Amino acid sequence: MAQSFDMVVIGSGPGGYVCAIRGAQLGLKVAVIEREHLGGICLNWGCIPTKALLRSAEVFHLMHRAKEFGLSAGNIGYDLPAVVQRSRGVAKQLASGVGHLLKKNKVTVIMGEATLTAPGKISVKTDKGAEEVTGKSIIVATGARARELPGLEPDGDLVWNYKHALNPPRMPGKLLVIGSGAIGIEFASFFNTLGADTTVVEVMDRVLPVEDAEISALAKKQFVKQGMKIMEKATVKKLDRAKGKVTAHIEIGGKTETHDFDTVISAVGIVGNVENLGLEKLGVKIDRTHVVTDEYCRTGVEGLFAIGDVAGAPWLAHKASHEGVMVAELIAGQHPHPIKPNSIPGCTYCNPQVASVGLTEEKAKAAGYDIKVGRFPFVGNGKAIALGEPEGLVKTIFDAKTGELLGAHMVGAEVTELIQGYVIGRTLETTEAELMETVFPHPTLSEMMHESVLSAYGRTIHF
Repeated sequence: MAQSFDMVVIGSGPGGYVCAIRGAQLGLKVAVIEREHLGGICLNWGCIPTKALLRSAEVFHLMHRAKEFGLSAGNIGYDLPAVVQRSRGVAKQLASGVGHLLKKNKVTVIMGEATLTAPGKISVKTDKGAEEVTGKSIIVATGARARELPGLEPDGDLVWNYKHALNPPRMPGKLLVIGSGAIGIEFASFFNTLGADTTVVEVMDRVLPVEDAEISALAKKQFVKQGMKIMEKATVKKLDRAKGKVTAHIEIGGKTETHDFDTVISAVGIVGNVENLGLEKLGVKIDRTHVVTDEYCRTGVEGLFAIGDVAGAPWLAHKASHEGVMVAELIAGQHPHPIKPNSIPGCTYCNPQVASVGLTEEKAKAAGYDIKVGRFPFVGNGKAIALGEPEGLVKTIFDAKTGELLGAHMVGAEVTELIQGYVIGRTLETTEAELMETVFPHPTLSEMMHESVLSAYGRTIHF
């Protein structure tokens, strides 16, 4: 006999498990179906373990700078297996925490692979055989996986995807990273800091192509200063694999160059996990591996929703979580607001960090806004100087007519923590006047946020 629920969530990543918990809080009978790991890619193989690796690289980098701070440190080195072990331990701790949270909220967890057989009906392939589950509402939260391009397929030895890079079989000597989005540039930053001779190839005209062009340029300047080689408007056409060596054929400037590496990381985007779910049979529309939804994550099939990476860009854990909450509240009869894509922040944890929300300067102009742009450099901030982090910029973009904060973009130390101030500002529909009147504590990096707003209106104090 089939188990029946008010709400069934397929996938337990940051979209799925948050959706399930919110549904349970609202009194719904909820089940989660997970085929692999509670916590999904983010907790196990994405956001969390990469940040643990990058923290190790950051400490290693600071140890080499000890003399600047009046300190001494000798025989500085690292133990890559120990660095990886710490990262895996952090991921394991948080993944087990998800299991605890689901249990605490009385969410039923079914480990197995789900297939939608009819509206409201799911067949789950478990290690004990097939199990039938019914749900008045079903949420597809199956996430995404690394895109594989022909000829660049990972093999775990010479060519890695993000999973291989998180649990590397060795330290790369000469590394090629294909793609300079968040995933690619974070791995490039990690291995470069530990001493790999690192080259990044980006098909677009600049690294971090979704970021504001000025911020991308400043980040690139720092990457190059750290020893990275950056090849923009370049394409890896072919990889020739031999024992311990990969020869990359890279097309750049109308010519093809060949370069030898011992390791390649492919970070060329993601594809949604839409296969074998029975979605097409139910009439769900899929566009380039992603489920098409409306602003409330409805698929067009009664009672069927899709959230997170499987439902398309931006591919961010926090976007998935908020969609999960919104959908659970909708199912429970509440009236949540749809999520505004331009108010979802993006963070990249390379060195230096990059963070942004809203429109870039280029997009604001293209949208027809008359804009005011403010800038404040880290070198003008007392806390940044005291930290030994004088390289960076805070940039703000306002509608000249209304004072609306259209976008904010940052590069530098701890900007992934700072960006939330502007995110709250956008959510509360704050204008430049209110931001100017806000008292920022001193000495903090956050003062640069205030100064950048003042700068947009010709009122900068400290630069």
